[in-house]
Order: sequence, then structure tokens, then C-alpha cells
Amino acid sequence: MPHSNDHVDRRLKRLDQMRKPLVTRSIVLLVGFCLFLVGLHGWSLWTARQHQIEQTGVNTANMARALASQAESSIKLGDAALVEIVERYQHDGLEGEAGVRLNARLYQIVDHTPELQEAFVYGPDGARLASSLSKLYPGNNADRDYFIYHKSHTDLGLRVGKPIRSRSSGVLAIPLSRRINLPDGSFGGVAMASLRLQFFGRFYDRFEVGHTGTIILALDDGTLLYRRPFKVSMVGTDIGDGPVFQLYRRNGPVGTAMLTSNIDHIERMYSYRHLDGFPLLVASAQSRHEILAGWEVTVIKMSCVVIFAVAVLAWGGRRMIIQIQVREALDGELRNARASLELHNISLRALADSDGLTGLGNRRLFEEALEREVGRARRSGLPFALILTDVDFFKKYNDRYGHVAGDACLRQVALAIASGARRPADLAARYGGEEFALILPDTDLEGAMAVAELIREAVAELQLEHADSPNGLVTLSLGVVAGYPAQEAEQASSAWVEAADTALYDAKASGRDRAVGRNGSERMAA
Repeated sequence: MPHSNDHVDRRLKRLDQMRKPLVTRSIVLLVGFCLFLVGLHGWSLWTARQHQIEQTGVNTANMARALASQAESSIKLGDAALVEIVERYQHDGLEGEAGVRLNARLYQIVDHTPELQEAFVYGPDGARLASSLSKLYPGNNADRDYFIYHKSHTDLGLRVGKPIRSRSSGVLAIPLSRRINLPDGSFGGVAMASLRLQFFGRFYDRFEVGHTGTIILALDDGTLLYRRPFKVSMVGTDIGDGPVFQLYRRNGPVGTAMLTSNIDHIERMYSYRHLDGFPLLVASAQSRHEILAGWEVTVIKMSCVVIFAVAVLAWGGRRMIIQIQVREALDGELRNARASLELHNISLRALADSDGLTGLGNRRLFEEALEREVGRARRSGLPFALILTDVDFFKKYNDRYGHVAGDACLRQVALAIASGARRPADLAARYGGEEFALILPDTDLEGAMAVAELIREAVAELQLEHADSPNGLVTLSLGVVAGYPAQEAEQASSAWVEAADTALYDAKASGRDRAVGRNGSERMAA
């Protein structure tokens, strides 16, 4: 009958393995195809998104290049006017007709250059000497930053200053200035021409950056000259700690990145460019929301199509799988019942192998393990060790404290003995009554004695009171035998128990509470 049952089990298992993959593979195929559709859709959308962002980066970079070119051209026009003004002033002076001609020329330059707001010449004391206005009004600009700078610095190059409001017209402008030297090289005054901020605003309004896009013109120290959308209150503010300038300091004169503004907290794709030869930075940006608005609409439409396709596929696949599963329902219940029965049998076997009081292995499990491990050591040539131990004066302990206390004592001692079985192959078992055994494969006498000593100390540390013991505490006596079964005459495994029991007797005869070890071959030969 067992042979017949095994045959039936193998046949059912084989048929089960032949049938199970049909459901599994159907599910894997269905899920895999759905994931493929979703992955392909996601990859397509991600690629389109990246392309949109990259294309916007190219557009904003081109826009920044155009803005930088325009700003550079405007500054060069203003600087050319300053160079001419300084040369006329130094060559012709301002006396008589020369002064009249210089004022007329200033007026002509500003009138024919839409970028320029005003032009002036100031003397070494800051007094106005020449003007692009229709009439020379008296005035003094010795307190202006650009005048103070040129008075204290000898370089003759162009200086682009922070924005100012004209004292003549009240218009916001960007001052361009040059130092004028007297023939002896001393300070002779300042020539200044201002660029209209409104001119930059009108030019920037031609560019399409969306409703929440922005264009920035600033000095490279972070002073804001112009920002679209324009707010007068922001002119001259410091944006040096903003994301654009942080990127500029890290990456150099040109860069593009997705950044979040400190001003309005809108995430945008920024492209900036530093002007060649001038301390200015321009940047253009489009908001991330507007960049991806069209893409997001596409995502919604395409995702609806893909979701519908996946739903139809999942519905059809589910019905097919249900049909397969219905046929297997009874077989599945049977397999579950068999599995439950096997688990129950495993639990019963575990209980059959365990000692009910201590939870250690029982006598039957010990004898099976002893036979197995001695045979393995004989085949492998490795050492083998066995420890046999019992509780000293345990009968007296039971007589004094009662069997309930005795059982509790044995449980605590068992825990200490179990601590010696640290490897998977080690086995701690209750041999009978107050006797315990510990099997230690691949362990020589020195190692086994060390384990025995650890167990003895562990029991001693429990500090269990035993009034009828010489030292007043529960103690153990241990007999240890170790050797190489492969090197000895083949004997029954019980010979090892006899040898360990003899060593245990020696431990008791020597005064108890100690471990006595013997070489296996010598002890069993005796």
C-alpha cells in the first residue's frame, strides 16, 4: 500500500505541474502584455516630455543670446557716444563756440539714438558743464555713485552703473560713464550717457515667453535693472542670491536649467548669458507649467486610450483565467487539504521528537541523531564529541522542594544546556530523568570540554537554591567523550554513551560540579 500511495502522489504531482503553468503563464502573458503597453506608453510620454523641455531650453538659450546681443549693441552705442564726447571735450574744451557745438552734438546724439535718455558732461566738482537737453540747466551730480567712482579711480574705461532716476526728467535709466582726465592726468570730470529702461521694456515685450515667463537684465553683482513683468519697486534690488546667479557662479557665462524663482516661487526653464566685455547678465525663462501644458493634454488623451485598451484586455483575460481556475477549484481544495494534513503530520513529528517538560530533543531523537552523526564522522574522518550530564543530588532536591519545583528546575537547567548547542548540527536532548545529553559533531575533546564548562557555569549562574547540596546551589556534573570514529574499531553508537557515562561517573566521584573529559578511543577500548 505505501508503494501504491507514493505512486499516486507522484502521478498527481506530475499532473499538477503540467496544469499549473497554464494558469501561471496565462497570467504572466496577460500582465506582461499590459505592462508592455503601459511601459511603452510611459516611455513615449517621457520622451515627448524630455523633447519638449529640451526644445524649450534651446529656445530660451537663443532668446538669451538675442537679448545679450541687443544689450551689448545698446551699450556699445552709448559708449561710442561717450568716447566722442570725451574726445571733443578734451580737444576743444567748452569755451565759446566749442561749448555751443558740444551741447548741440549731445542733443543730436540723444535725439538720433532711441536707446539714450540723456547725456551730460560734469566738471571735477560735479557741476554740469554740457547737456543733451534743449537748455543747459544748472546742476551738480558729485553725489552720484558713478561720479564718486571715477573721481577715486584712474581707469578710463566704460562703467555701467546701478539704475538711477534722472534729476532732469525723473525717468529711470542705466548710467554709462567715463572718466575725463586733464592734460596733466588729474581728474577733470565725468562724461555720462543714460540708457532708457523703457527702451529695454519695449524691446523685451516683443518676445513671447508666455503669461508667467520672465526676462531679466541685471548687473553681474546681482543688481536688478529690469524684469518682465515690470515693477518699478524692483529696479535696483539685489537678486544675487537668486537661483539664476547661483547657477551663473557655478557654471560660468552661459547656462540653462529648470529653477524656482525666489521672487514669485514659479518653476521655470531659465537660460542666461553674460555679456562679453560688460558687467551685465541677461536671462529669459518660460514657466514649467506653460512648457508642459500641451504635453499634459496629450498625456490625458493618450492615457485614456491606453487605460481603455488595458481594461478590455484585462477583462477578457480575467474571464479566460476564471474558466481555467473553475476547473481546478476542487483539485485546489484537495491540494490544500493534503498540504494541511502534511503540516499537521510535521507538527506531530516535531512533538514526537520533543521532550514535553523541557522542550529539548527526547530520547528517541537523541538515539537517531547519535547513530547518524557517528556514522557521518566515521565516513568523513572528522572528530565527534558527546556530553552526558545530570543534576547533582536531584533526588534530594525533589524530596525537599517537591516535584513541581523539581520540574521548574529541570526546565531552567535545560535552557542552560541548550545554549551549548550553537550550530545547526548540534543537538541537546533529555536522556532521562535529570540526565541530559549534548551531541557535538566535528568537535574535538578540547572544544567539547570548553562547551561543557560553559554549560556548567551557565547553571551555576542561575543561582538555584539547593539546601542539600554541599555548596547550597544546583550544580551539574558532566562526562565528556570525544574522538575520531574513523580511526577506531567499528562499534555500536551506544558505546559512546557508555564512555560518556563512565566519564560522568568519574566527575561525580571527583566531587561533582565539574566536567571530566576522556579520549573516545582510549575510553571505549578500556
